[in-house]
Amino acid sequence: MLTLVILGSLALLGQCFESPRIIGGAESQPNAWPWQVSLQGLSGNWYHTCGGTLVHPRWVMTAGHCVDRPGTIYRVALGDHNIYATEGPEQYILVDKVVLNKQWSGDLSVGHDIAMVRLAEAAVLNDKVQLGLLPPKGEVLPNDYLCVATGWGYTFNGGQVSPVLQQTPIRTVDYKTCSRPDLWGYYVTDIMVCAGGDGFVSGCQGDSGGPLNCEQGGKFYVHGVTSFIYAGGCRFYMKPTVWTRVSAEIDWINQVITKG
Repeated sequence: MLTLVILGSLALLGQCFESPRIIGGAESQPNAWPWQVSLQGLSGNWYHTCGGTLVHPRWVMTAGHCVDRPGTIYRVALGDHNIYATEGPEQYILVDKVVLNKQWSGDLSVGHDIAMVRLAEAAVLNDKVQLGLLPPKGEVLPNDYLCVATGWGYTFNGGQVSPVLQQTPIRTVDYKTCSRPDLWGYYVTDIMVCAGGDGFVSGCQGDSGGPLNCEQGGKFYVHGVTSFIYAGGCRFYMKPTVWTRVSAEIDWINQVITKG
């Protein structure tokens, strides 16, 4: 049986999933991805648990498995690069509301691993903190499309969270290919995005909830929310990293923001 690992909370879910961090990448330029946030939990001290994307001054998009633990206190760090240092442009804002997709069941293979968290106050937008652009409803990228995965997750199997934001170019694997029995089979659906699987680059623990950034027309759009990898290893050959497909969730995202 396949084992999947969620990518952000560093916890094993059942027998099939594990949480991801960027492997095979390199340190990004500070604030090169100004919509990327660090979602942090409080346990004595604040600690990085997942990534996320600022999609509205009051709302951050992340993975459902990152925030489905009642009672946890969260904040987001915006404009951050080194999560263990205060370098000047950071904004730290508490989360005052968590909205899980109603179709998120905790089963990663079913999908809808997405949530929205509301900030207690609006983020201040500037050259270091910006909104991520979302793709049109229903848009599906072609096979082998070049994107960029970003996150503070592990940079090698069994490692620990990266102090600085990492990035790696990664190519999409279309649903027809990713759902083949020798790749993910029925563990993936058409509301997910697969990328990687070459044995060299992937997400890893600590990357969950973060964006899959894909350039179109000179602008980057966030096409995915990092969801899971193969528990056998973060850059396991023929097991691409899997993201929730944002274009399949556009209506729900807009409803959450509108409702407030």
